[in-house]
Amino acid sequence: MTEAADRAELVRLADVTKRFGDASPALDAVSGSILGGEITGLVGPDGAGKTTLIRLMTGLMLPDSGSVSVLGFTTARDPAAIQAAIGYMPQRFGLYEDLSVQENLDLYADLRGLPKHERAATFDELLTFTDLKRFTGRLAGKLSGGMKQKLGLACALLKKPRLLLLDEPGVGVDPISRRDLWTMVEDLTKEGIGVVWSTAYLDEAEVCDGVLLLNQGKLMFAGKPADMTARVEGRVFRVSGVSGRKRQVLAKLLDEEGIIDGVIQGEALRIVAGQGTEPAFRSAGDGAKAAPAPPRFEDAFVDMLGGGPGGRSRLAEAQQPLAGKDDRPVIEAKGLTKRFGDFTAADGITFDIQRGEIFGLLGPNGAGKSTTFKMLCGLLKPTAGEGRVAGFDLRRDAASARNQLGYMAQKFSLYGDLSIAQNLDFFAGVYGLSGQRKRERIHLMNEIFDFGRHAAQSSKDLPLGLKQRLALACAVMHEPRALFLDEPTSGVDPITRREFWTHINALVEKGVTVLVTTHFMEEAEYCDRISLIYRGRSIALGSPDELKTRVVTDDQPDPTMEDAFIALIRQSEAETRQAA
Repeated sequence: MTEAADRAELVRLADVTKRFGDASPALDAVSGSILGGEITGLVGPDGAGKTTLIRLMTGLMLPDSGSVSVLGFTTARDPAAIQAAIGYMPQRFGLYEDLSVQENLDLYADLRGLPKHERAATFDELLTFTDLKRFTGRLAGKLSGGMKQKLGLACALLKKPRLLLLDEPGVGVDPISRRDLWTMVEDLTKEGIGVVWSTAYLDEAEVCDGVLLLNQGKLMFAGKPADMTARVEGRVFRVSGVSGRKRQVLAKLLDEEGIIDGVIQGEALRIVAGQGTEPAFRSAGDGAKAAPAPPRFEDAFVDMLGGGPGGRSRLAEAQQPLAGKDDRPVIEAKGLTKRFGDFTAADGITFDIQRGEIFGLLGPNGAGKSTTFKMLCGLLKPTAGEGRVAGFDLRRDAASARNQLGYMAQKFSLYGDLSIAQNLDFFAGVYGLSGQRKRERIHLMNEIFDFGRHAAQSSKDLPLGLKQRLALACAVMHEPRALFLDEPTSGVDPITRREFWTHINALVEKGVTVLVTTHFMEEAEYCDRISLIYRGRSIALGSPDELKTRVVTDDQPDPTMEDAFIALIRQSEAETRQAA
């Protein structure tokens, strides 16, 4: 196939608009194209319109106005022809969890009409490609998140498509599995296949050949990622050597004139200046040094949205500083072990977390971090070892320990059929608030998070960003000493993520202790210390900068947190092989 044929236009979108009911359009006059032999990133936060656009491309839905042409067919006239020629991997795991890997492949081969005589060779090729040969007998429901995505990809590729549509394949998947998926997809483009990779992770946009950036149904940008990042060229700085606690410094810098965005990056701060401004970085102190840093896609997106939310947290301003000078750890894990039959999910996990510290649990899917997390917040009883929260033993005083913590689950864990107001009232009661105190705290949450106009709306129908605000409000209602945050910002837009971390950073300055799990490596930079969990054990413990320093090489002199994550796990695997 010639390069010209590889780059042929596979999809043409012309003023595509789609509405559901009386709400604002899910897609509002979106135009663009997708080429063969390239990865096109369909980028934006949850609710941006990505899934709606992908379903329109499959012919499963029709636009209200405008047109969608796929592989020369119009979705309004030839949906069956389109569906026969494309591969589609939906956002939610679309396979059968009570069937094995092989049984899922057999079923999808039947559904796709793959001839019997081609199956053995096709299965062998796909199982090799996805590295699933060792797991053909395992039930799909027992696979890790990354392995499920690989199986979904294999099923989508049973009949080699000209166009492959992947709806958020990287969500909830650890960095190693994400890199594996990217490698596989890049190999497919070499065969001329056009790939649409939908994602809320803006770092993934940077490695796409082209990008369609959506926000609230509108097309914000279409083109090469480098053209997007160029809009903030020369306006991004790494500020090191700050005087004082970096969280306090960041909050002050964000309120300085000329600064539109900033995040913590290990021991330094990453700052974005506004167009035509020269920030002074006064709040960083006389010893601080500001050096130019390469711009990122996310920097440009935040700039396009008008900048971040600033450094003020009304939630923390209303929080009473936690009294006392107690030097004892707030959260303790001593040899925590959990076995499920013959399988050890967590093996002798030990660490402690001090007052006013953010501690991160990182690890691949299935490594044991969620098991450790659940043991420490009293949701899972350990097989051996000891866990404490605020001095209370989780075996003997689980109820007392739970009263000292606030919990925000990975999946939206509030009551979907209850309104915002009803959820706030219910959780205030669960955490023991009553009378005037209860009314004051509910009123405060409504004010801080601006729930007023949505108060009567069922929480299941809220946009993701508002759901996350409600979950955080319920978790901090009783002013807990410790916050347990399980993937708290997965899928939200960068402004909501910054707002969330502005609150968390400010609460920590009031003495609140935070335990967080995340697959978002930039988010891990907010942690004071990190424990990297792999195969049930803690294989590394230290600050983000300490972990990155451990993997510095001549070829990789300035590793990212993701680089450190992958390198430390590979080192652990090498040590295990040597010991065997």
